[in-house]
Amino acid sequence: MLDEPIIRSIADELADAERDRTTVPLLTTRHPGMTIEDAYAVQNVWKERGLADGRKPAGHKIGLTSRAMQQATGITEPDYGFIFDDMIFETGSVIPFDAYSNVRIEVELAFVLARPLNGPDCSLFDVLDATAYVVPALEILSSRIELSGRTVVDTISDNAAMGGMVVGRTPVQPDAVDLRWVSALLYRNETIEESGVAAAVLNHPAAGVAWLANKLAHHGTGLEAGEIILAGSFTRPVWIERGDTVHADYGPLGAITCRFV
Repeated sequence: MLDEPIIRSIADELADAERDRTTVPLLTTRHPGMTIEDAYAVQNVWKERGLADGRKPAGHKIGLTSRAMQQATGITEPDYGFIFDDMIFETGSVIPFDAYSNVRIEVELAFVLARPLNGPDCSLFDVLDATAYVVPALEILSSRIELSGRTVVDTISDNAAMGGMVVGRTPVQPDAVDLRWVSALLYRNETIEESGVAAAVLNHPAAGVAWLANKLAHHGTGLEAGEIILAGSFTRPVWIERGDTVHADYGPLGAITCRFV
């Protein structure tokens, strides 16, 4: 385990990189003994500073749950990050490109909880029973750590590369559709860049939420009623440039559109 002053100095580095829209060298290269628990400790410092600044918690994101994302990053285990309410946009939003670094988009489903979820024995069925509704969402990835050679320790420290999210307007009850077969076409500037099916997330997107509840139990916490949970991408990330328009077509669940300026 890293000492507390080192944990805080890493959090300071990442805060400076977020402010200046720069990236820092790999943490695991400079701190070769750094563990996953150290990484979550860095992430927790970022979260606590946000809360102290008056930012309002909104939920969690889960990353690296699909084979497509694991192949794209070279990382083979899931991770999670924290979402504040000022990170959430509605479909149709114009989003400032300069607010993020290494901007990419992922296609996901978001679960909004009606009741709390706690591990360590949370199941997929517990998730479905506790969910108020599911809604299409896009995740905006923003990496404050250099991309080449990252490990899961680097990404966790970087709040799992969470930048923001764009939420659709077609919520559904979790038993109204077969969530495994929700599909999407992801367009960038009128060209299809990616497509996928939600079953790519651990064979069922709710399985990612169960994984998160069980993981949080190891840290002495759980998921609260009202939280929004990004369940993980079922496509590879698509790189975004200033001026790009993004459109994700979820068929019966509607579409999400945003533009980066």
